[in-house]
Amino acid sequence: MSGDRSLGWPAALVPRPAESLVVIPSPTAGHGNWAGAPSAAVGDDGIYLAYRLRRPVGAGRGFGVRVARSADGVRFETVLTLTRDQFGAESLERPALVRDPSGGWRLYLSCATPGTKHWRVELLEAADPAGFTAEQRTVVLPGDAKTGVKDPVIRHFGGIWHLWASCHPLADPDAADQMVTEYATSENGLEWTWQGTALSGRPGLWDSRGTRITAVCESGGTIAAFYDGRASAAENYEERTGIAFGTDPAAFEATGSGPVAQSHHAGGGLRYLDVLPLGNGRIRIYYELTCADGSHELRTELR
Repeated sequence: MSGDRSLGWPAALVPRPAESLVVIPSPTAGHGNWAGAPSAAVGDDGIYLAYRLRRPVGAGRGFGVRVARSADGVRFETVLTLTRDQFGAESLERPALVRDPSGGWRLYLSCATPGTKHWRVELLEAADPAGFTAEQRTVVLPGDAKTGVKDPVIRHFGGIWHLWASCHPLADPDAADQMVTEYATSENGLEWTWQGTALSGRPGLWDSRGTRITAVCESGGTIAAFYDGRASAAENYEERTGIAFGTDPAAFEATGSGPVAQSHHAGGGLRYLDVLPLGNGRIRIYYELTCADGSHELRTELR
């Protein structure tokens, strides 16, 4: 993890959509059509980006995850496409693209179990991002009858693997949109030990219904987590971005009475912010933004 107080960290990382560039447009116009949920990593030959493509409920939902490569972080060429059918999933959600300490690559995929509100996370491993295959995968976060697990943020530092995942209660179908972020650790990135709740909603505030950590970065002993929040079930799919702080990766405290970033279009969605350090004091952020027609597109900014 890295941060830089010379950039006014972390305020310098807050999205400014008016200054952003479109990286991946929505697959088609209209509500329920999305390109987003990005996860970026630096490779030897450029920046790699994994992201989810979605259609409306009943028309395919999260029908695919793509991995793409770019020399400049803006113009991407697809190197791999994975589909929900390859995983026996009703929908695919945010992937986590990670380069492991050995130089290999990992792709953690959020998969919806058909006919339920349950989610699980599966792992693919490859020597390079174009080599992931659905034929070689492992369920690493199965969830259970009471909890769906998805949208992991995964980092390796201090000699261990760290994970923050969005967890949803399943006992009451009408409450399954609620979410908290749970924290886990692992020696190998395969077998995880849950350590407790890292971030949860604040009653009466804009994030009361759910909090989903999307990026974690550190500077001077303080850890910042960007997160998606919503106040009601009606705001599902249109979460906005907030910031939480801590000194321990297992516990964050949200700050402020409102979101720090949102779309100015109806719905206000600005979510799944990812922070990618590029070196030499440069940082690129990626996020999903609601457009005027209700679709979502993937955007980036360079800091």
